[in-house]
Amino acid sequence: MARMRLAAERQVVLESGGVVLEGDLTQPQPARGAVVFAHGSGSSRLSPRNRYVAGVLQDAGLATLLMDLLCAREEEIDARTGHLRFDVGLLAGRLIEATDWLERQPETRDLPLGYFGASTGAGAALVAAAARPDRVAAVVSRGGRPDLAGDALPRVQAPTLLIVGGEDRPVLAMNEDAQSRMSAPTRLEIVPGATHLFEEPGALEQVASLASLWFVGNLVPSRG
Repeated sequence: MARMRLAAERQVVLESGGVVLEGDLTQPQPARGAVVFAHGSGSSRLSPRNRYVAGVLQDAGLATLLMDLLCAREEEIDARTGHLRFDVGLLAGRLIEATDWLERQPETRDLPLGYFGASTGAGAALVAAAARPDRVAAVVSRGGRPDLAGDALPRVQAPTLLIVGGEDRPVLAMNEDAQSRMSAPTRLEIVPGATHLFEEPGALEQVASLASLWFVGNLVPSRG
């Protein structure tokens, strides 16, 4: 898909608790908002699924920050043990640090902000949104585990879109339960026939379209 807007891209490096985290910031000109991505289990900022969604958001005029929430050494450990991807407190803390970093950058500090969380990253995104209610204006979860946000769920104030594949039945049940615990405006969108990774033809395109509409609707001031 061809880019519809000129976009400035740059690599960013954040230090968090003695580890170095890498990210990619892409900013259309002009940008109308910014979205930070929290990737899911065993994934990274190079995830083709998240990068595809990021491209659609960029076309809608939204800056995107795709961060590795684990450093290279931690990724190696997690590949063996699988436990760091479920350390929602750790991931949410690093997501908050990325949010605070954006606030310190002249080109992004005034942009309304959203989170896009996939799989376990969705739990971290919701915890971070609850911790930054005055900063985070929208959340989208793709095949997410919002249940991992635990007691933070009722404290989320940002409008939240939960996107789940119709064939991803265990995760669908988790999302339905999490939605019932949330007081923020929420919507559950089911993509018919899709499984957890939305690999079916047209499924990821539906995810990207739904996410773009949600972020634009909640981050971009109405002209009406």
